[in-house]
Amino acid sequence: MTPPTDPRLPAADPAAAPAPAPAPASDKPRSRWRRLGLLGLGVAAITAVGAAAVSQRPAFAHGAGFGHRSWHGPMDPAAMSRRIDSMAGWMLADIDATPQQKERVATILKAAANDLQPLRESHRQARRESLQLFAAAELDRAKLEKIRLEQMQLGETVSRRLLQAMMDAAEVLAPDQRAKLVATWQRRMDRRG
Repeated sequence: MTPPTDPRLPAADPAAAPAPAPAPASDKPRSRWRRLGLLGLGVAAITAVGAAAVSQRPAFAHGAGFGHRSWHGPMDPAAMSRRIDSMAGWMLADIDATPQQKERVATILKAAANDLQPLRESHRQARRESLQLFAAAELDRAKLEKIRLEQMQLGETVSRRLLQAMMDAAEVLAPDQRAKLVATWQRRMDRRG
């Protein structure tokens, strides 16, 4: 009896390798969803970086952060607005976005950043409280579990808001622009490994 072979592995004898089966017609919609998924990842990454980065302020004393700034503390609203405008322009430059599209995407990102700023402060406060609980003489497991559950809910809220911003930004772009954006982000992800 011949041992089963894994079809994902190359055959030992290239002449004996079976010819790949033609792709079923159902792969085309799947490919479209894959592209949309990658677009979603790209826009989500941009939104997440933008929301986090635009809400930050002071210079990083011991190393370079995003744009040589730290990820700590609130940012002046005017500086946040300028940073988001710059980020939207950079992100959309390679896909021939119009000035109106760049402005609309920037507006969407600004709204997400504004909505997420209070949640960011809640997260920071919970982290400080957790550290204090771990440093206490007696470990309060119930309180730590409560904080963990609250942080999970906070993460769900952030994820939902980021997805909303991602979808809103994607609707601003034409399908061919979204495809270009996905291709750009795919190349960047491939370079990073």
